[in-house]
Amino acid sequence: MLKHFLVPEADQVLVSESAAREGTQAVFEAMGVPPDDAALCADVLITSDLRGCESHGISNQLRIYVNQYRNGGVNPTPEVRVVRESAVSATLDADLGIGLQVGPRAMEMAMDKAEEFGMGAVGVQRCGHVGMLAYYPMMALERDMVGVCMVSAGGHIQVPTFGSKPVFGTHPIAWAAPAGNHPPFVFDVATTQVAANKIMLTRRIGSKLEPGWITDLNGEPITERVDAPGYGKFFMPSFGGTRENGSHKGYGFAMIADIMSGILSGNGPGFMAPGNELSQFVMAFKIDAFVEISEFKRDMDALIDKIVNMEPAPGHERVYYAGLIEHEEAEKRRAEGIPYHREVVDWFNGASDELNLNLRWP
Repeated sequence: MLKHFLVPEADQVLVSESAAREGTQAVFEAMGVPPDDAALCADVLITSDLRGCESHGISNQLRIYVNQYRNGGVNPTPEVRVVRESAVSATLDADLGIGLQVGPRAMEMAMDKAEEFGMGAVGVQRCGHVGMLAYYPMMALERDMVGVCMVSAGGHIQVPTFGSKPVFGTHPIAWAAPAGNHPPFVFDVATTQVAANKIMLTRRIGSKLEPGWITDLNGEPITERVDAPGYGKFFMPSFGGTRENGSHKGYGFAMIADIMSGILSGNGPGFMAPGNELSQFVMAFKIDAFVEISEFKRDMDALIDKIVNMEPAPGHERVYYAGLIEHEEAEKRRAEGIPYHREVVDWFNGASDELNLNLRWP
């Protein structure tokens, strides 16, 4: 994670994984989420925090979910139904359950189909926020599969190349693939210059946004370092920032996410989706439907060996690949605790008192 998003040491409060997990599950249960689903929702958030993806973990998201449950924006007990199904595909109506609650079911369904037919894909319509996108393709790793996930996340923040008005949300895309002797490849990115939730982190810790991370309300990239403005006071460019630097590539990937998640699921383009009625697309590929698993992992190790063992460019210590830093960070945080900002800990303790949970961090 870039230094812009790290909690300063002076503001860190270490919370054990078990305490964070227990507290988060208790909050979901207090919102009316059934215990098994509450444990699943907590797992998505805690996995995010362990991997250093704090933008999509407890710090930003838990309080948002609480507010959404309280105002009726999301459904704690959704009746998920199958809208359409084939041997290798399905479309689910999430009944306004948040993605943390419904997305894992969709991925399990996709993997079950892949187990039988080699590939499986599931679209989800009318779901709330899905949390860290990498969680869903990472589920496939446990079954020696390649996993994919995309989300159509609204349509009110990302402007197309040369555009003056937003058409997309951050519209993230994630892939995961297992290796043999190395941590798996796990790639999870917004199609904007930076994830919008990470801008929330900069507000909390007081760091500035880099040039080209946001645009003004006319779609013009802001090319100096600035403090993060409030939502509604900026838009975001596709990754690349400008046409000269490749924003058309991020713009194209945003459209892919909108097509595969929003349009293919029947939810419609993100800009047409009301409120919290977002959409998700997950897919699983059974590796041994294409090649022997041992051969796949051997070749993945060969690729990763080539990358991590090369001499880094001057001024750098190592060459990384997607998922390596997060894997190492998760091991460290499991041992030492998750470094939450003291403001986050204060919020949780206040919510615990209000909800009569009798839990305190750390």
